[in-house]
Parts: sequence; C-alpha cells; structure tokens
Amino acid sequence: MSAAFDFDAVVVGAGAVGLACGRALARRGQSVLVLEKESHIGQGVSSRNSEVIHGGLYYPTGSLKARFCVDGRRALYAFLDSRKIDYRRCGKLVVATEEAEVERIEAIFQQATANDVEGLEHLSGAQARALEPGLNAHAAILSPESGVFASHDYMLALQGEIEDAGGSVVVSTPFERAEPLADGGFRVTAGGEGGATLTTRLLITAAGLSAQDAAARIEGYPAADIPARRLGKGIYFRLTGKAPFERLIYPPPIPGALGTHYRKDLGGQGVFGPDLAYVETEDYSVDPAKRDEFVRYIRRFWPGVEAERLTPDYAGIRPKLHGPGEPQLDFQLHGPERHGMDGLMALFGIESPGLTSSLAIGEAVTERLCADVQVTP
Repeated sequence: MSAAFDFDAVVVGAGAVGLACGRALARRGQSVLVLEKESHIGQGVSSRNSEVIHGGLYYPTGSLKARFCVDGRRALYAFLDSRKIDYRRCGKLVVATEEAEVERIEAIFQQATANDVEGLEHLSGAQARALEPGLNAHAAILSPESGVFASHDYMLALQGEIEDAGGSVVVSTPFERAEPLADGGFRVTAGGEGGATLTTRLLITAAGLSAQDAAARIEGYPAADIPARRLGKGIYFRLTGKAPFERLIYPPPIPGALGTHYRKDLGGQGVFGPDLAYVETEDYSVDPAKRDEFVRYIRRFWPGVEAERLTPDYAGIRPKLHGPGEPQLDFQLHGPERHGMDGLMALFGIESPGLTSSLAIGEAVTERLCADVQVTP
C-alpha cells in the first residue's frame, strides 16, 4: 500500500459481488476495506433470490452476463468445493409445456451452446417425464451444470478471505460521499457506527439497489453516466410437504426475466418464484392473494399442484436497468474510460445472474483496476 493512502481499495457494498471484488483485490495484495450500510453482510439483493447456480443458457453471446455467468459458475463450484460449502448440482430442465414452446427452448439451446455451456441435452417429453414424474413436458433441455447452494455461507467465506488477507468488512457503516484527490485516489466519508473519513487509491461501488445513489455521492461523477434505476420485485411461495422434483424446473423465460420457476432448496422443500412486478419503492411484502396466480402458472408444468400446499414465503427486488416492455440490458461496469475518473469502478444493474457471476465480476473489476498487480495463489 502506498503511504499516501489509508487503503489501496474501498468497496461499497458487502453483498456477494462487493465481497468478491474485495476478495479479488486482497488476493493481489491490496489493502481492502468493504463498507456495508446494513448490520450484516449480504442483506440486500444477495439474500433475497433463488440461490441458483445458473448455467449461462440465456444471455446474448459475448455479453458480460454470458461470459461472467459461465466463468463465474465454473469458479464458484471450485470455490464451494475447496471451502466445503453446501451445494447441490441438481441440473435444470427448461421445459416446453406445449408444442408452441418447442421453438423457444430450441433457441435457448442454440444460445447456450454458443455460450460454451457444457453437457446440454435435448429431451423428449417422455424422457423428461422419466426423469421427473409428474412433470408436464412436450420437450425439454437438460442443463446438468445448474444447481443450488448456500449463498450466505459463500459470502461468509469471501469475508473470511478478505479478513485473512488483512482487510476489513465493516457493517452498519453507510457510504456517505467521496471526492477525488488532486494527485489521484479518493477521500471517502462513511457514516454510522464506524463513521470515519479515509483515503483510498481505488474505489469500487457494488451497492446493488443503491448503485445509482452511491455514484451520485461521488463528487465529479457525470450525472449523465448514471443509468435510471428500475425496481423489479419478485415474490416466492413455498410448498409444504414433499418436494415434487429433484431438478430445477424452468418454463421458457418471460419478457424481462427468467420467470417463475421451481427449485428444491438445500433443506429439501419446494419453492416457486419469482414473478416480476415493477415497483417504485423497496417493498418486501408478499400478497397471499397472489397464490391463485402462482397456481395457474405452475400448473403449466406441474398439473398436480395443490393450492392449499402453497404458502407465502419472501420477496426480492432486482436492480434492473430496463422498464416494462424494454429490452433487457447487460451488466454495466463503468470504469475510467466511461466516466473519466481514474481508480473508480461503478457497477450498475447487477441482477441475475449476478450471484453466479460474482467471482468472475470480482476478477474483471480487479483486472481493470490492477492490471499490473499479480494474483497470489
């Protein structure tokens, strides 16, 4: 670390992506401070999702989502194995529930193949039903690399690696503002219980739903470079009793999202969701009246669902960059070439598959900011 700075790098946000950025920086010998406004790590987008490890099927070839999802998934399984973190590589079935959907899932197969997703198989309806009795399937794609995992244990492991390298993850400490220094770097002011003013050579904002607000708090950050924030709310219903399927079950995607799907969580229970509704505020309530809507959707691929077995569970909000009816946008990693501020990387729109992609995002951010610093084993 240069004596001119308190830290080599400050990361705003201790979700999966912020922690992965901190870990990647620490592995290059950088002194790292991660700031988190909540009282625990991973309390935002990272804790209100499906905990699915995505294969990388859906995203346009060459996009950041496609590249980071595939690279991140491979790195994630290796990380989970090495740290003995619980996961289940259960595989995913993308299901055409009627003839009219076959062309759509074939397009997904071709996209996934172009994205270098391993092990994909075409299945007939009979083959899919043989794997998952009770499933309504006219045809299906099997993605064996998809899975579910203990995301909070994963984030605790990332935090542990940062701290083992001498870095710090400080909770209940919101990012207040930053200003560039004349000779490079930034002066950062943090509030809350651990409030302080400090200096850093590098600044990374990985603030999830607060990404736009964090960028706006950096003096000199061009306002025109801050994308509009859209909040995409999704709710989940949990199934009481025996889980019907072992694999993830996904119908074809809906506009703007992957749509309501099924997973058997690590505790053995079936969970359905999320749906998608655009909201104006961070509202995490779950309307029990939506059960009938869920039942109608689920019956497309599981005709045997019983409404009384579905109970309201939880909600998540995704930091989308597109609104209803607009094209789904890629991850946005805004570096100096975009906003003109050396040493700064601002992340926007890190929604699904951000959790799967987190290690790859962390490496990409670090490579761009520390290209001349070698990684340690």
